[in-house]
Amino acid sequence: MRFLLLFTLLLAFNCKISAQVLSGKVYDSKSVVKDMKVLNKTQNILTVTNQDGDFNIEAKVNDTISFQSIFYHPLEVIVKQYHLDDITVFEVEEIVSELDEVEIQSEPEQPVFEEETYNQDLHNLIKEDMKRNPHLYRPENAQYGGNILGIISLVVKLLKKKNKEKNKYKPPTYKPITYKQMDSLFATSSFFNKRLATENLKIPEDKAKLFYDFCSAKGISSELLKDENKMMLLEELVVNSQLFLILLEEYGEEKVTKD
Repeated sequence: MRFLLLFTLLLAFNCKISAQVLSGKVYDSKSVVKDMKVLNKTQNILTVTNQDGDFNIEAKVNDTISFQSIFYHPLEVIVKQYHLDDITVFEVEEIVSELDEVEIQSEPEQPVFEEETYNQDLHNLIKEDMKRNPHLYRPENAQYGGNILGIISLVVKLLKKKNKEKNKYKPPTYKPITYKQMDSLFATSSFFNKRLATENLKIPEDKAKLFYDFCSAKGISSELLKDENKMMLLEELVVNSQLFLILLEEYGEEKVTKD
């Protein structure tokens, strides 16, 4: 009887350890860092920081946690027990680009960013979620004639559901970017231009308008249209372009573009 009780206690203890969660907050030298990828490389689990720089991810002692963003130097941390006992603060170092220097020129050069490594993890994460939850991505009335609006609606619902699990709802102070604003941005901006869309975001030229419509349905805040928020908007577009391309790949051009 004592052996059975001891075995039960040990089993419960092991389950408790395996289900531990690492809670943290990410800062740079100025403020909290939102939308940073936090990857448990040991368990292959990925999450992102919220608007306040907070995150929660399953982890255990000796797991390797990686912090990644195209705007920050990568940071890796080996989990210790004290990381799991309380909320841990992590500091990341911002990459100093040439953007600030060229802004004073009359015709600023287009900054170049390396998106391959960043995009591949995001691409794999979305595809894995599609495998686990295919019903969240399959258009309603799923005969072969689904349309892009149905797909967008389902994607938006999924993202809203995940956001509610991490954050309490905060009323937006800015309206979402509209299709007309997105179209105008890529038509008039020297930074967000056709070259960036086709070469960096990998959007097919004949699918650009569809991509603008897709982005407008995602509720991106129009606050990001401010010049000082240029790089934040770029990161939003990188994420949305990956999801857009995966949907094209998964459902085929005819199905995605059919009215």
